[in-house]
Amino acid sequence: MPLEIVRVPVLSDNYAWLVHDPASGETVAVDPGEAAPVQAAAAARGWTIDQVWTTHWHPDHTGGNAALQAAGARITGPAAEAAKIPTLDVTVAEGDTVRIGTEVATVLHVPGHTAGHIAFYLAEDDVIFTGDTLFALGCGRLFEGTAAEMFANMARYAELPDATRVYCGHEYTQSNGRFALTVEPDNAALVARMHDVDAARAAGEATVPTTIGLERATNPFLRAVDAEELAKLRSQKDNFQG
Repeated sequence: MPLEIVRVPVLSDNYAWLVHDPASGETVAVDPGEAAPVQAAAAARGWTIDQVWTTHWHPDHTGGNAALQAAGARITGPAAEAAKIPTLDVTVAEGDTVRIGTEVATVLHVPGHTAGHIAFYLAEDDVIFTGDTLFALGCGRLFEGTAAEMFANMARYAELPDATRVYCGHEYTQSNGRFALTVEPDNAALVARMHDVDAARAAGEATVPTTIGLERATNPFLRAVDAEELAKLRSQKDNFQG
């Protein structure tokens, strides 16, 4: 049976994710910025949160960890950021694996937004949780790393199968897309996508998850040819007012 993945809006524009394995009954919360909405979403489905997978230390991704841990969840996150995530029970790094039931997620080290940022890739399920690295139509700000690191991340993501579903940490798509149109105004795939994004947001609907194939066709950061171009784009986006 396929994994069930539920989007849980938290804080102002964050998404936490509930991942449920029907075969085993296990449930994982990914990046719970606050506990109450995540617990409510799980309870509404009769699920118990057994684990938390944390991509990086920022409070809007870890704020619910302590409450979920107190309720019995095991917290897994990046070894490189253990000092900044005191709730961690299990630390992982590049190449390690974590499980939900019999499903296996491989840990990817994807620094740049934070120094120890990780992603969780479930290859058999065509699913990746990218935290604040790869966004729909964007990438994360470079708070603790370099454009070269983020470019390397984008190159890794671009090698994944087109059908891979990307579950990121924020609803930034509309703003990202407005910027992307200044970079590639004649990209027909991007223009069509933004029509859909604008319609979805006007209707109060979410725009993620996305897919690697869609990002490869429309995301200027994933399409950057080198680290220098990505650095230029990131600087422009940081100052973009659209």
